[in-house]
Amino acid sequence: MVTARVRGGGRPTLEEVAVRAGVGRGTVSRVINGSPRVSDQTREVVEAAIAELGYVPNRAARALAGNRTDSIALVVPEPEARFFAEPYFSDIVRGVGEALADTDMQLLLTLAGNDRERRRLAQYLTAHRVDGVLLVSVHADDPLPELLEQLGMPCVISGPRSAVESLASVDSDNFEGARGAVGHLVARGRRTIATITGRLDVYGAQRRLDGYRRAVADAGLAPDERLIAPADFTEEGGARAMRELLERHPDIDAVFAASDVMAAGARHVLREAGRRIPDDVALIGFDDSVVARHMEPALTSVRQPIADMGRAMATVLLQEISEPSVDGRHIVLPTELVVRDSS
Repeated sequence: MVTARVRGGGRPTLEEVAVRAGVGRGTVSRVINGSPRVSDQTREVVEAAIAELGYVPNRAARALAGNRTDSIALVVPEPEARFFAEPYFSDIVRGVGEALADTDMQLLLTLAGNDRERRRLAQYLTAHRVDGVLLVSVHADDPLPELLEQLGMPCVISGPRSAVESLASVDSDNFEGARGAVGHLVARGRRTIATITGRLDVYGAQRRLDGYRRAVADAGLAPDERLIAPADFTEEGGARAMRELLERHPDIDAVFAASDVMAAGARHVLREAGRRIPDDVALIGFDDSVVARHMEPALTSVRQPIADMGRAMATVLLQEISEPSVDGRHIVLPTELVVRDSS
């Protein structure tokens, strides 16, 4: 075991306890705060390191952490422009609000789309000014989940960061949703099926791509990486990806876009290129948002129950606040393909 040195003979720090115990700083924090999300063996090792070093927790901070604020934060680590352009976020907020309507909890909406906003948010959360956090649109490199774990703060995220997620999460079945969408295109006789992905540092976007690939394989179609174009869940990104796809593969006869907003961008490019929808190119989106219903032709889309996801996130967070789970609660809600004129 690595031996920690007490710098300058002063009081040992949380980091030095973590080094002595051979664990992360967040694990030490959870042990100190009495979180059940630590195994008995790890707890014993950390407590032994605390005793050996003579570490004394900051009692004032612990007392503050134990107080209830009767408020939770809904954190969206995205720029303001995307928050208001993407219907997904407003549906999540609506679902969360409905779940909290009969409680005493106040909901604080926080956008953290740049480094300055993230630093301010980190200070706010470190001061334990909320009882828990709902974290929406999490990217693989986002430091916020790790910060929340270090603070021992109850948290629920809208979709896991990976197949092995330590935090509680609520998600829709992205894999089966994409698989069903592409299977529908195959059943309609389409054979050169492209996909426009979302940001692949988002696990949900990875799962939609996995579902696309599985459906292509199930149909016996030859895999072709030229039919896969990454984008960023924006309309502009969808348009750029569609132009790339047409340049690479002019004979495309179907496109599965990983969001309705990206499908809208693809539609503009297809029309500019003189491709009729669905006669020449069938088009499917994901979310079944208001964008899908108001497109011309109306967009076939994978419906994920976004408001239900928001309600479930709030419900799970309230459970985590009152009775923290060891491994995190994980809920996956089913999707449904809504067939309209575009396919």
